[in-house]
Amino acid sequence: MMFRDRADAGRRLGEALRERNLARPYVLAIPRGGVVVGYEVAAALGAPLDVIVPRKLRAPLNPELAIGAVAHDGSVYLDERLVKALDVPRDYLEQELAYQSEEIQRRMRAYRGDASPPLLEGMTAIVVDDGIATGSTMIAALRAARRAGPRLLVAAVPVAPPEGAARLRLEADEALVLETPPLFYAVGQFYDDFAQTDDHEVIALLVRRRRELGLDAPGSARTLH
Repeated sequence: MMFRDRADAGRRLGEALRERNLARPYVLAIPRGGVVVGYEVAAALGAPLDVIVPRKLRAPLNPELAIGAVAHDGSVYLDERLVKALDVPRDYLEQELAYQSEEIQRRMRAYRGDASPPLLEGMTAIVVDDGIATGSTMIAALRAARRAGPRLLVAAVPVAPPEGAARLRLEADEALVLETPPLFYAVGQFYDDFAQTDDHEVIALLVRRRRELGLDAPGSARTLH
């Protein structure tokens, strides 16, 4: 299956989730591209939309390689086998955690302003992205969402490799992955249009969804610089 763009993927994901009749859904989208998908999911479910912001932990000398991820509340996922294989020093890990945690807080302020975190107790928390490769950032996001006490935790993505989908099923109560192609190189290969999403669009979609639900927009959100 190819998706036209993130909005198309979100509509298809939303339709599949709607069939599950999830009680009290609350959509938590991973910026940036995941917010476009998450908006369509939230619209399909009649649910609120917010962001959850994980950041990957970069391997030494290879910033494209993820050795794990951290979320806004300090939840950490480490690929222990990879950390051991690369012999990553403990002091490097601590520095990388500190750097990415600071960047997360900066992004949270930009996207959410001074709004309080969503209350997830008794809710079905649905963590959404536009796809996963290793799944590191999604796992960190799921662990953070779990700590907020939802009744049910769901991972939802349009596409993931089979091993990535398996990882999600170990972390979430339920996982919905529309496509699990065996030949997987990058998320973007499954989209006709995988143009970069900018911060203006993320903030606009968050504000739009809150207004659609008759809620006040988060205060003092601003674009990253």
